[in-house]
Amino acid sequence: MTETKKVAIIVSEGSFDKGIMAMMIANTAASMGMEVHIFFTFFGLNLLKKGSKPKLKGMYRLFTGTFVKRMSKVGIPQFGEQLSMAIDQGVTIYACSTSMELMGIKKENMIDGAKIVGAAGFLNIAADTDMQYFIG
Repeated sequence: MTETKKVAIIVSEGSFDKGIMAMMIANTAASMGMEVHIFFTFFGLNLLKKGSKPKLKGMYRLFTGTFVKRMSKVGIPQFGEQLSMAIDQGVTIYACSTSMELMGIKKENMIDGAKIVGAAGFLNIAADTDMQYFIG
């Protein structure tokens, strides 16, 4: 019997490229039968606020409209849709408790299903995974 592979992803920025990258990795891993855990910390935490969209930063701001159209044309869903897909596939979403406190974000402002943990709690989870990604 094969053991299920486990993936841990940390997202520390709320920009379009970082958010969509995390979701594409998470959804691909989940569709391959892997157990996926994503920890949103610092400004990445903003991606978990209800109604939030990834921020457009730097050069990506200039090309985002074109990029979004190309993604749509080839059937790649936007961030919010990908986040919902991830949750539907059983991806566990974590919000950093310390970042929430620092940024004045309340649990009720977060998407449904986000679990609140500190860095130590997530590191205990990540220590038991086969792959770890830092997207920041």
